[in-house]
Amino acid sequence: MNRSELPMATTSQTRLKRDALAGSEGRHPPLHILFLHRHRKEVERCLRELDKVHFTVSAEIVATPEQFSARLGAHAYDLVVAEHAIPAWQETQALELLHLSKKQIPLIFVGGALAKESVAELITRGAYDCIEMAHIGHLPVVIRRALDEKTLREERDRAEIGLRHSEARYRALAGNLSYGICRCSLDGKFLEVNEAMVKMLGYASKEELLAVNLASDLIQDPGKRAQLLGQPDSQGSIDPVEIEWKRKDGTTLKVRLSGQEVLGEQSELDTFEVITEDVTKQRQLEDHLRQLAARDPLTGLANYRQLVEVLDMEIKRSERTGREFAVLLFDLDGLKKINDRYGHMTGSHALCRVADILSFCRDIDTAARYGGDEFAVVLPETGVEAASQAAERISNSISNDGMGPKLSVSVGVAVYPRDGERIEALLRAADVAMYEMKSRKHELLDGQ
Repeated sequence: MNRSELPMATTSQTRLKRDALAGSEGRHPPLHILFLHRHRKEVERCLRELDKVHFTVSAEIVATPEQFSARLGAHAYDLVVAEHAIPAWQETQALELLHLSKKQIPLIFVGGALAKESVAELITRGAYDCIEMAHIGHLPVVIRRALDEKTLREERDRAEIGLRHSEARYRALAGNLSYGICRCSLDGKFLEVNEAMVKMLGYASKEELLAVNLASDLIQDPGKRAQLLGQPDSQGSIDPVEIEWKRKDGTTLKVRLSGQEVLGEQSELDTFEVITEDVTKQRQLEDHLRQLAARDPLTGLANYRQLVEVLDMEIKRSERTGREFAVLLFDLDGLKKINDRYGHMTGSHALCRVADILSFCRDIDTAARYGGDEFAVVLPETGVEAASQAAERISNSISNDGMGPKLSVSVGVAVYPRDGERIEALLRAADVAMYEMKSRKHELLDGQ
């Protein structure tokens, strides 16, 4: 048996430790990863990349659906790293088993050459990201991003649980400096507020704040009131109330609210009690992390993962409205020649020059870096004629940006639903059209 291949029929859970430097300066907290993979050597390559950036990892390897389900049910993991296209596995089976386990664990696929259509399908189905083994050095960055997003979700969940309070909790928090507490009349007028809420909203005294009627819209609107009190909607879900309130100086803050009814002596509804949490900085941090997660670090355009999400959203919108949308794929011609002749710095600058042109699209359009030297633009509510005109206009702008060396691009156009009704089919159609243009250019050059 090849030593790099794990036995498929055994139930042994191979545990690979990377904790020799655990607790040393610069180390992250221990990371528990479940690898769904047949080849030990490729798992060890992943672990070496994590070790380079000082992750301490406790890893387990499984290879069959039964082993995978059993480990998910028996242990807690921070991440799942799965081999793509394991024989006898359906392509999305790992995602389906993870979903059935009801565990909110990011899953990252690794493998050989991954077709972008397959990557689009996997991300749409819930995969966090997909990485080719040839670029496995990207794994630590993707894992750090996944863990940051997972941490934010867990913090939101804990905050939501903490805000579901009782009368005793209200009394305990009334003097708390972290949460604003108020008692409202049935029409939403403030009857009582604590000092934390006075300070949060920038007023000089309780009396000054009591004169303001910030909660009337929440209390008088039946839907918002039900949401405030934690009552499930028609789908059975409960979402916390988050709204913007204005401070005394006119600036806005984002607040999360949770409330309860207070009954009077006759067991009739008397007042409402509301806990207010200022989540402005938390939301700003989340927005910042989302932007980082959605952006290509070199060009600043949307990355491939964000492109897939935009395409999924546009397909759903098109299904509702019946309107077309278009995808343009651009390939920067001769990037290797630019790198060889002028150096990689100039090659990277060439990619940024293309990105600069694409970033001047309409506000409703999305420009993304599709691959190494490939870019995509999503044009909502655009048919084939308008998309072709946009492609020609962008190509001309890139060729005439006034900088050197002179650039050119090949472009392919695909329109939903004419050229495909799924993300992968749409991207494949645009990709085929783009390479047909590139082939024609090569034939012209060869004929000269």
